[in-house]
Amino acid sequence: MKSDVRNLLVKYKKTISVAESCTGGLLSNLLTYISGSSRYFVLGVVPYSNKAKEKVLGIPGELIAKKGPVSKEVALAMSDSVRKLAKTDFGIGITGIAGPTGGTMTKPVGTVFIAINARNKKICKKFIFKGSRASIRKVAALKALELLKNFIV
Repeated sequence: MKSDVRNLLVKYKKTISVAESCTGGLLSNLLTYISGSSRYFVLGVVPYSNKAKEKVLGIPGELIAKKGPVSKEVALAMSDSVRKLAKTDFGIGITGIAGPTGGTMTKPVGTVFIAINARNKKICKKFIFKGSRASIRKVAALKALELLKNFIV
């Protein structure tokens, strides 16, 4: 999966940047694991706190307060902001609740929003993953790669 995405990015000469909260840099790690990743990977940020989402990415505090930091709207804003900040072809935003605490009735532990943004196209998917904190983070990062692969082709 990782090599498929890397090969597509190189083949089509596309660049990517990511803003990942609940995955804590794991997606950036997966994208940069091999030598030569600077051909497609430009920037990875981990705006873990709401304040970082506001200060680093320029996500309006009102949006975070109204929709919640774990929401479709914030994931889309993260993906759009990081793409524009890094001037890349694609931006990915991931926000979620990896647990084991922090879940609610409407957003249980494992709730993750993954958004992908290109200049004229965007998607955002909601997932509810099961498992430990580590497994939720890992599956979310891998799912982001899968979504990106499908988004590119």
